[in-house]
Amino acid sequence: MLGSGFIARFYADALQGYRSKDKIVSVYSRKEDSAKKFAKEYAVAFSTTNLEEAIQRPDVEVVCIALPNNLHEVAVMLCCKYKKAVIATKPLGRTAEEARRMLEAVEQAGVFNGYLEDLVYTPKFLKALENVKNGALGRILWAKSRETHPGPHSDWFWDLEQAGGGCILDLGCHCVEIARSYIGKDIRPAEVMCWADTQVKPIDAEDHAIGLVKYENGAIGQFEVSWTFRGGLDLRDEVMGTEGTIWINNFLRTGLEIFTSGTGTRYVAEKAENSTGWLFPVGDELNELGYNHMFMDMFNSMEKGIEPKETFYDGYVVNSILDAAYRSSKNKLWEPVKLDIWRGRTGTTKNNSLQEYDADHYFVKEELTHYGARKVILKNKKTGKIVEKLEQ
Repeated sequence: MLGSGFIARFYADALQGYRSKDKIVSVYSRKEDSAKKFAKEYAVAFSTTNLEEAIQRPDVEVVCIALPNNLHEVAVMLCCKYKKAVIATKPLGRTAEEARRMLEAVEQAGVFNGYLEDLVYTPKFLKALENVKNGALGRILWAKSRETHPGPHSDWFWDLEQAGGGCILDLGCHCVEIARSYIGKDIRPAEVMCWADTQVKPIDAEDHAIGLVKYENGAIGQFEVSWTFRGGLDLRDEVMGTEGTIWINNFLRTGLEIFTSGTGTRYVAEKAENSTGWLFPVGDELNELGYNHMFMDMFNSMEKGIEPKETFYDGYVVNSILDAAYRSSKNKLWEPVKLDIWRGRTGTTKNNSLQEYDADHYFVKEELTHYGARKVILKNKKTGKIVEKLEQ
């Protein structure tokens, strides 16, 4: 385990608890006291402040990167040097260029690589995606993902050089991959329009942003991200297709509600701002945030010799989309997504979804009115005129 803080502890709780047979044997931290504390609490035999020493040990089979963004690349290169399987937290890089170098390095070294994008492993997401793939929503037109909270938990997130960006990079990476999964990861993202600003926090990076990602098949992915939202961690997704809609509230409203005026409750849930009044705890954060299913996919795939659902390639595509978002936020224009490496479909065009009503008309809409009439709205194929027809 490279890292001993917030995300490393979530990872450790999940991977040492869910399958039971997976054990952390070595931990690296930039601070000696943090490394020792983590080692003691998770029964890790070896701790160090030397990155290479943690990776090269013969008992290490897999390296899990839970480090600040600016340290991902050096850690990945060491994994390649010692031929260690590597799984890395999101975002893969600070930029698409960093992500591309990491992708090329692991593939040239021939080592297993996994991208730890936990929010495409949540139980609700997996069930929703199953319905989308089964055609329950028809053709996907729009996928929106929102992640907002009062801001991240460690100092390095707020430093532009270490983090590489603000809430777009930190939270947008989740939202982009969620929408991309619903629309189809083989559909090429074409261009991005993004608004971003620093509205509240005294930082150099953005603390609030909204973006649109246009895909070659005409679908739109939308992300809403903020470090200025008050009230906890808000994770919501919406998916709209020609035949249906899915709404998901992943975290802020879970079906478990508690009111307390006392001090009996301390920790409520990630990013919760208070521990009195009405509270909305999460029954099993590891499961609800996707960590359990994510590690199960990573390790099962490794043992079977197959790629996991999320690889460094996915991280690279996400970084490329976010790079376009940053360019767009500055020039206020649609920015093309620059992908030097693309492994999906090419030449995809917008589908023709015209539905025939009869030989002369296309179907627009049918509605039962409040006064009992059933109306059908139609378009004349030849003239283009919109007409309505009353049906018995």
